[in-house]
Amino acid sequence: MKQALLAVSFGTTVEEARAMDLAGVEAALCRAAPGLSFARAYTSPTVRRILARRGERVPGLEEALEARAAAGTEELYVLPTHVLPGAEYDRVAETAARFRSRFSALHLGRPLLCDTAGVRALARVLDGLWPRTPGTAAVLVGHGSEHPGSMAYPALQGALDLMGRADLVVGTVEGWPDREAVLKRLEELRAERVLLLPLLLAAGVHAREDIAGPGPDSWNSALEAAGLQTQVRLEGLGRLPQIQALYQAELERLREGAADGVL
Repeated sequence: MKQALLAVSFGTTVEEARAMDLAGVEAALCRAAPGLSFARAYTSPTVRRILARRGERVPGLEEALEARAAAGTEELYVLPTHVLPGAEYDRVAETAARFRSRFSALHLGRPLLCDTAGVRALARVLDGLWPRTPGTAAVLVGHGSEHPGSMAYPALQGALDLMGRADLVVGTVEGWPDREAVLKRLEELRAERVLLLPLLLAAGVHAREDIAGPGPDSWNSALEAAGLQTQVRLEGLGRLPQIQALYQAELERLREGAADGVL
């Protein structure tokens, strides 16, 4: 049976983030399944358009699925690189479902924070990355939205709290916990110093502008204005071997034939 792997990301125009974060996950998936032919898709039309102007063409999801079907792929593994099951993942699932009849089998992977086990797994990774330091907190900022899937962020904070890592603080740019909630928690922790980190697969434009940017509305500027000493680390989750291993485990789950991965 002709098999293939399709990695689906939102995409980013920041070259370092593409090379280190997105490509890091893609390479890990290829190492986990060397027998599968590999393809990628970016779901953001804006990202694809900008990359095309630079001379690099990355297909959207529908085009990539069509190409896999036209190439005679019989069994397709679609691995979204999304962190949580939000609106972007919903669209990926809907699109994949429309193409189900074009393949003998189509398997759809899940985001990192899709269930309790995923939340706890990410919390364990984060716990192991940064040791406790008196007077210092790490603030991890995700995208966030009004989608119900964004409740994965407070769930992650709850998991960290239960592990005794209240010093690892979760926030979002466009959802909840918002910046005010994070500042309140930092005050309660009596933090003096903050390590500011993107809770994003790729440290793209959001990380560089909304989180670390020089403008007055960025997270870094707001934390400094609150009297905190900040250190920004512009590194996406995708470059971390521990995170790559979680995506590899999801691919392994699908290849072992878990029924809930088959569309």
